[in-house]
Amino acid sequence: MSMSNPYEIDIEVETSYMADHSEPEKDRYVFAYTITLVNRGSISAKLLTRRWIITDADNRIEEVEGEGVVGEQPTLKPGEGFRYTSGTVVETPVATMHGSYKMLAEDGNTFDTDIPQFVLSAPRILH
Repeated sequence: MSMSNPYEIDIEVETSYMADHSEPEKDRYVFAYTITLVNRGSISAKLLTRRWIITDADNRIEEVEGEGVVGEQPTLKPGEGFRYTSGTVVETPVATMHGSYKMLAEDGNTFDTDIPQFVLSAPRILH
């Protein structure tokens, strides 16, 4: 755990293409993503809100904001993790996502945790 930054959340992302739910002939590509958050800071923090920026291959941008994730607002003690799976639908076989979580630390401070950009790609599209 980091003593230099009490507000440190690590983010890992795994993605998958949902072929059974996609309809490429209708420009409908469905992706699932699994996010793992781990509190590497020195104090507990609660996930309050999320903000996503989704950009498809035609440079269409969709912003999504809301409370919590998958209906939850987990509190992570130092060293604890939380994992969830969600999904998105885009009109192109390749897209990117990035964003942030607003967190509330147990000391009353709020802070943002950046979600690094990741790629959504249907099979055999990117090499």
